[in-house]
Amino acid sequence: MESPVPHGRDSALLSLVSVLDGARAGQGGALLLRGEPGLGKTMLLAYAAGHAPDFLVLASRGVEPEAALPWAGLHRLLRPLAHRLPELPPGQAAALREVLDGEVGDGVGCRLPAALLALLDLLAQDGPVLVCVDDADLLDEPSREALAFAARRLGDAAPSAARLGDGSLTMPRPEARTAPDTGGGGAVVLLAMRDDDELPPPGLPVLLLSPLDETACAAVIDDVAPVAVAEGVRLRLAAAAAGNPQAAAELVAALDDDQLRGIRPLPDPLPPSPGLRRAHLRRVLALPEQTRRLLLIAAAEADMDANLLVRAADAAGIEVAALEPAERAGLLRVSVAGVEFRHPLVPAAIYHAAPLAGRRAAHALLAGVLDPGRHPVRRAWHRAAAGLAPDHELAAELEMAAAAARGRGGYAVASAAYERAAELSTGDDGAKARLLAAAARDAWHAGRSVRARDLLDRALPVAPGAAARGELELLRGDIDLRDGRAADAYEALLAAAQRLIPVDPELAIRAMMRAGEAGVYAGDHGRFVQVAAQAAALRGPGRSAQATVMLDYLDALSAIFLGRFDAALRPLRAVLDGAPRFDDPSALIWASIAAMILGDNAQGRVMAGRAVAAARGRGAVTMVPKALEFSAYAEFWTGRHAAATANALEGLRAATETGQGNGACHHLAALALLDAIHGDEETCRLRARTALDRAGLNGLGLPAALSTWALAFLDLSLGRHADAAGRLRGLARAGPGQGHMAVAALSVPTYVEAAVRTGAADAARAAFGTFERWAHSTSSPDNLALAARCRALLSEGAQAEEHFRDALELHAAGDRAFERARTELLYGSLLRRLRRRTQARTELRSALESFERLHADRWAHWTRAELRATGESARPRAEVADGELTPQQRQIARHAAQGATNREIAEQLFLSPRTVEHHLGNIFAKLGIRSRVELTKLLP
Repeated sequence: MESPVPHGRDSALLSLVSVLDGARAGQGGALLLRGEPGLGKTMLLAYAAGHAPDFLVLASRGVEPEAALPWAGLHRLLRPLAHRLPELPPGQAAALREVLDGEVGDGVGCRLPAALLALLDLLAQDGPVLVCVDDADLLDEPSREALAFAARRLGDAAPSAARLGDGSLTMPRPEARTAPDTGGGGAVVLLAMRDDDELPPPGLPVLLLSPLDETACAAVIDDVAPVAVAEGVRLRLAAAAAGNPQAAAELVAALDDDQLRGIRPLPDPLPPSPGLRRAHLRRVLALPEQTRRLLLIAAAEADMDANLLVRAADAAGIEVAALEPAERAGLLRVSVAGVEFRHPLVPAAIYHAAPLAGRRAAHALLAGVLDPGRHPVRRAWHRAAAGLAPDHELAAELEMAAAAARGRGGYAVASAAYERAAELSTGDDGAKARLLAAAARDAWHAGRSVRARDLLDRALPVAPGAAARGELELLRGDIDLRDGRAADAYEALLAAAQRLIPVDPELAIRAMMRAGEAGVYAGDHGRFVQVAAQAAALRGPGRSAQATVMLDYLDALSAIFLGRFDAALRPLRAVLDGAPRFDDPSALIWASIAAMILGDNAQGRVMAGRAVAAARGRGAVTMVPKALEFSAYAEFWTGRHAAATANALEGLRAATETGQGNGACHHLAALALLDAIHGDEETCRLRARTALDRAGLNGLGLPAALSTWALAFLDLSLGRHADAAGRLRGLARAGPGQGHMAVAALSVPTYVEAAVRTGAADAARAAFGTFERWAHSTSSPDNLALAARCRALLSEGAQAEEHFRDALELHAAGDRAFERARTELLYGSLLRRLRRRTQARTELRSALESFERLHADRWAHWTRAELRATGESARPRAEVADGELTPQQRQIARHAAQGATNREIAEQLFLSPRTVEHHLGNIFAKLGIRSRVELTKLLP
């Protein structure tokens, strides 16, 4: 039975298959697999053995207890072959017999390597032979040298190659050894050992294994997991494994099914990998004592630069040169930049294996050599780690250092410092709750939602008073809003607001704002109106400018949801004027929404872009997905579909990495709508259904509505007008958790077109009234153009023509090229039916040019059909090799260049493998290349 195919090791597998094929043709061969523990050397040996059913396979491995016993390794390999020794020349047979008897005499050892080679040649006369020796670094030295001697003489010529992520060959061999022409085969020796400079290279072609890329590591996780792994969980485990497949497998094994599915949160920190930790510790324990002491000091400091290393070594009375054995053992590298461990598990294994006294001494030493002026957080952290008892002064120092780190955007560092300060604090419960609350808030801003929830669970029982508890409940509601049920988040946030009103009205307003946002996400506009009414009672003199902006925003959206568009204009303009004064991502998002509702799409795009920049500038990674979400909407609404796709793809990844499932759902829905515009039916359906499933679980009406609109628009582009109209009628009637009033209103032009084409003009006319009133309230030329187009579709003859001409004039003053092209297509179709073919062609040619430029393939198809109906031929546009890739193509190209398969790319980007294959063909054409190898060279 064949072994599983190792992910991300295409080059290595090719080398193995090549050497096996050579043996079948009578050619000898050898390879040395080298790499860190856990990188897959054992699996590659198993793969080779599994793909050699026609070989005599001899397998062995080095074992540590026998490493000091001469010839023990060769004894393990030869035992099954004792019956073949009499076929060798007497001297060679006798030498090998002494190994099996355990009594190798003086002078015999020098004959054994040649005797082993002769035995392999003998066996190869009956057919190809494969020798697999794992952990060759643990073999006794004589056995290892004998195997290397035989392997060198069997080794085939191996071309020199640059090091690749999945293994590359180095050290070419000068000649090949061919088995005698007896109808047999060749012998192949495969040795696997750790990447350790302490071991002398045996002079063989070397296959160097590097860590897997993220895509391959994610595929390993999917293979070993007993259940389907949630996307966010997969990404976090892949990041924690740092490219080590054994670490990935051990992480999966440490979690239960609900944690893997994303139903229960992951532990924070993730559990260690016991097998890899033991492997690294074996190497550490073999090092000199001074080396181990300096390794512990380096492991206790995550940012050990060269200067700090020298000062720490001096303080410990150890020469820096003491690290050289650890370098030769492949545990770390020391350079002018400082200490770099080969794998994150190495310092963890060193640190946690050390006794408590040793760890405390290392921290105390580091605290003594760090400059308190330049490194206040690190120094305070080491001082705290060196102590055990509560210490008020040290807790205060940590709190100050945490505040400084937060000011520089170092939220993860600040969170850890606040948490340790809470543990050391000698103050009352209120002081501890305040510090834990700060730790939770910064953990959330750092994208560690699970850690933030754990800290909140510790803070809430000791939080004194309504203000403290209200602030904690506000943060919990905020987290639930991004990764929980929207209705639950609404209740939690409203409860927090009620608790805060008597003690902190400003914070209560913020809680109400968040509760309103939960209502919007759920599509529960009645709840939004209720919370806006409660917030309005908090207006009054003395309110801060930011609180006033929030109250204006709540007033504006409440008026819109009540159908009072004119009443919303003043507060919307107040938000647009006031919010940009604060360099706050949330305030800038409110300004972007206000601008787009007012029809100032360009300003909305600018505000959304500023929100993204502000979130990144603050280091608030949790805010980035939300800012990118509204930036994608703004780009889409201004007709910049490529930029919208790029933002949504980036936002999807950022939301997934920070554990924001609801944010990921919104981005998927936005991508589905863009896929529908581009005519990518398969991808649109996959993403829309995924978003609808997630929205259903958490009661998210907004992404559910966007996904439904995407599927309806796709139906319209495919000529399925009744299906499109049916979906949008259902959307208009959908309640909270399933629909959204704003999306239903924005999709009215789509519904009008579908309904008119199915003969339901009266229903279309009834739906159009609300949209028309909103469009006129905004004065936006784009919105007014869509209203004029709807009027044209609902009219006939000269009146329809007049409305179409009005729409095109308005489009000329707007930004949305795609909608202008759709109006041109509809107008051209009308002119063609009126037999005014020359005029029809003018409109249709313009529409076709826009559709082709925007890659709206289905709409280009319909436009060509209309042109042919006018008597003009219009051939499909050929792909132009202009080197310009779309955002989605750039994502696919990057994954492919990293060695990901089509299926792995599809899983990452919510595509089908067939779609990935199609895109890769277009990518190759655009870049003027023919293979993934060339793509790797272009995109290193």
